[in-house]
Amino acid sequence: MSEPAGLARTSRLLLAMAAVAVAFAAADTYVVVLALPDMMTGVGVPIDQLQRAAPIVSGFLLGYVAMLPLIGRIADLRGRVPVLVMALVLFALGSLITTVAYDMPSIVAGRFLQGVGGGGLVPATLALVADLYPVERRGVPLGVVSAVQEIGSVLGPLFGAAVLAFADWRAIFAINLAVGLVLAAAIRALAPREHREAQEHRERRERRRPDVVGLLLALATVAGGAVVFLRPPSLMRDLTWGQLFIPFAGDGRWLTPIGAATMAALVLLLAWCAFAPHPLLDLRGWGRVLVEADLVGALLLATALGGVILAFATADPKIEVFSPRGRWYLLGAVLGAVAFVWHVRRAANPLVPRGALRRTPAWGALLVSFFVGAALIAALIDIPLFARTTVYPDDQLPAALVLVRFLLALPVGAVAGGYLIRFLSPGVVTAIGMLMAAAGFVLMTRWGLTTIEEPIANLALVTGGLGFGLALAPVNAALLAFTDDDAHGVASAFVVVARMVGMLVGISALTTIGLRRYYAEQGAVPAVQDVCDGRSRCKEFSDLLRVAGIAQEHAVFWGAAGCAVVAAALALVLLRQVGPTRLSARDVFSGSV
Repeated sequence: MSEPAGLARTSRLLLAMAAVAVAFAAADTYVVVLALPDMMTGVGVPIDQLQRAAPIVSGFLLGYVAMLPLIGRIADLRGRVPVLVMALVLFALGSLITTVAYDMPSIVAGRFLQGVGGGGLVPATLALVADLYPVERRGVPLGVVSAVQEIGSVLGPLFGAAVLAFADWRAIFAINLAVGLVLAAAIRALAPREHREAQEHRERRERRRPDVVGLLLALATVAGGAVVFLRPPSLMRDLTWGQLFIPFAGDGRWLTPIGAATMAALVLLLAWCAFAPHPLLDLRGWGRVLVEADLVGALLLATALGGVILAFATADPKIEVFSPRGRWYLLGAVLGAVAFVWHVRRAANPLVPRGALRRTPAWGALLVSFFVGAALIAALIDIPLFARTTVYPDDQLPAALVLVRFLLALPVGAVAGGYLIRFLSPGVVTAIGMLMAAAGFVLMTRWGLTTIEEPIANLALVTGGLGFGLALAPVNAALLAFTDDDAHGVASAFVVVARMVGMLVGISALTTIGLRRYYAEQGAVPAVQDVCDGRSRCKEFSDLLRVAGIAQEHAVFWGAAGCAVVAAALALVLLRQVGPTRLSARDVFSGSV
């Protein structure tokens, strides 16, 4: 086999492993759909206090979105493969903590780390596509990456259901741990040879002999943490060893002798790695990378994004727009955004390189992605809600499976969109896709009490899924074509952030529209005594309330259709400079096309 052919095969395998990792992380986003009640009881939260479980979901989202720009920038500075490996290790660590979690803070911490690792895979993988493929050949690989990400969202609930059929919820995250470590090892082994040789040379230079002290401190930290989390019954019942589990004060596990010893070992490990000549963990090296990547700017941006996430993600979309403290979260987000803009203007090396998003298709792709997310969230949340409102009021699983019809069409559209931009402008393909999505939503506004069980419902679901899929790869392709190579990571991160923020803002706005329609319809419903001939409840009155609920979902679908049309119009206007990928970026920039 020739060297170029072998290199191409290795590159394809590397991208395939990265895509599998993205799919697995995407599945983990939705894996808690069915496991959440068991997770609550597993950490001592009563099942009738569902609102207390919100941090399990919002913690993952916070990690997924808030750290994306920093990880994307590190991918530009340090390389795609090291970031992919680092993200998978963080994902595996979060899975381990979630597996052994014993209370709400520990399970939220684990889910947060899972979100950081899972989110970090996306910009690094998209930037890897740009590294491995020229502009004219990126469409299909970008479509495949988008497709596997959406396939993951389909498989997540199914994977969770399959595991729960044979084991408890902790087995889900134990499998995540194993898969994350295997994928990290596979990606590191498939790294380009020049990168691998440089890494091995650096390791030989910096680690002339094993760091025995660091290794012992790491083992002590891991062993102590395992004892704190698992609390082996045999040790706790022992008269001597049991004293290690008696708290100094309160009832916290970390306020016990074994907890204090574990934290002391961790502090010593961090101090050793910070100052030792050849430490086990290169904290100084990663510290330099964080400073170079603008950690301060990343934290300010994370504050802004975190405020938005907490304001919307912790609310119940069926009854409220914001969480009870949503306005305070948004105030913090505004202050964080102002501080971030001020910092970027003054920093020597800001998180977002100056001019990185100056071209219209670059920042236009972010704006289009925002409205794509605002429309997409209506499908992800309100299609199952519609099913619950009409034919599955007492069963969540069949209602969730209705959405699978939509999600199965989405990856097909993603691959098709990546192929079509070889011949059509990404702006045109995106517009076609979003107009199809709008048509799907309009068809959903015709749904009635029993439509969801009829074959005609599939037309709306498939049309909408294909439409959203068509829009994914073209937006990413336009962004990558009009940003510099050394900013592909952070730019890819921002397009994901834009879509996620659009989803959160979209569900707030669309919920407001839907609730107003619901209250108007509910106000027109006659009194229950008039409908039920003096009885407190009857089927006729319940049907009237269900009709009011259907009107609410119809209003949401109309609003989502409007967001999709806006996305289509913006794509046609803002991405009009982007030609088919068979034309080179140089031709586009030079104006020869």
